[in-house]
Amino acid sequence: MLAVSVAAFAVLCALGTWQVARMQWKEALLQSISDRVASPPVPVEEIVRLQTDEGDVDYVPVTVSGVFDHGNERHFFATHRGITGYFVYTPLRMADQRVVFVNRGFVPFDFKDKETRPESLIGGTVTVTGLARNAPADKPSFIVPDNDPAKNIYYWKDLSAMAALSGLTGSTKPLQFFIDTDDTPVSGGLPIGGVTIIDLPNNHLQYAITWYGLALALAGVVAAWLLGQRKTTARRRKQATPAEGG
Repeated sequence: MLAVSVAAFAVLCALGTWQVARMQWKEALLQSISDRVASPPVPVEEIVRLQTDEGDVDYVPVTVSGVFDHGNERHFFATHRGITGYFVYTPLRMADQRVVFVNRGFVPFDFKDKETRPESLIGGTVTVTGLARNAPADKPSFIVPDNDPAKNIYYWKDLSAMAALSGLTGSTKPLQFFIDTDDTPVSGGLPIGGVTIIDLPNNHLQYAITWYGLALALAGVVAAWLLGQRKTTARRRKQATPAEGG
């Protein structure tokens, strides 16, 4: 029992130490994101360079100009401020003919079809400012539903599928990241921009306290058990000792 308790104590302490390391990593990540978001917007060429060199462009402010291809809107199922609807992802074609998918923001469920919000179909060259977002390589989890391209409903941001359905393949494929627009109001009020949520839970401290607390509790239980064993042994020895004058 003592050997098992020592092993369990070591495991609990190791788990606590691991959570402390995770907490330090998460705090550094959150600080990095905060620094990125606070930095001035860079041209889209800088995002392309950063993605090539480092592979990570999440939350880097970016600005880009081009013409929206509203006919190839893609709709990502989402909620915003408690309302069900969609994020509208629209291809933006730049002057050099490169294309990037822009998350223009949120529209309520009844405004999925672009015909219901003609004011949102901005024509001509526009300048977009927002945050670059990494495109996921795969579906985040098996619990996430499969996308339904036939109904133009996406449950995870499959850039390849969005591009293929928009005819953007081969040499015309879009840049391999998204841009979330800022909250600059648009004509008609839809889509509602600025929907990027930076919400990375950091519960590692309480996890560490839990593991260390369990280790301390285990140590207390084992100490109490050892003390009880010692008292029991002493009592037995006393009972086994012949009385004086016997």
